[in-house]
Amino acid sequence: MTGGTGQAAKDVQTTSGLPVPRYVSLKSDHVNVRGGPTKDQDVSWIYTRAGLPVEVTAEFENWRRVRDSEGSEGWVYHSLLSGRRTAVVIMKNKDELAVLRDRPDEESAVAARLQAGVIAQVKRCTGTWCRIAGDGFDGWIRQQRLWGVYADEKLN
Repeated sequence: MTGGTGQAAKDVQTTSGLPVPRYVSLKSDHVNVRGGPTKDQDVSWIYTRAGLPVEVTAEFENWRRVRDSEGSEGWVYHSLLSGRRTAVVIMKNKDELAVLRDRPDEESAVAARLQAGVIAQVKRCTGTWCRIAGDGFDGWIRQQRLWGVYADEKLN
């Protein structure tokens, strides 16, 4: 995995032994986000969307500081996170639709058009295109249209 953040992620020593930053997803429809890395900290908000991609930006013991696609950050208990890769479709204009293609090629047939905010499972990324799948769709999308994968990341 390569990070597109300009940092050498593998040089950071973490509790889990995994790189920071990295993308993960939420395991359940009820994930408490706290102001700090203990259960004594107040719940700042609750995520209610299983599969939502979040970026782990720090670790403290069994806690992970995460950031979502809107830039909100807080602490989540590690067991509420999954290594399963998902991404959310992002568009400059919320009313625009993202084109999903049959192949990683601008000339290939349109498989679907997705709204901003759609969450998909990431199957593969080439560094330019990602193959994603979700409820009723499967195809290739420009990697820059996704939040949940780094700009130059390759996934097999």
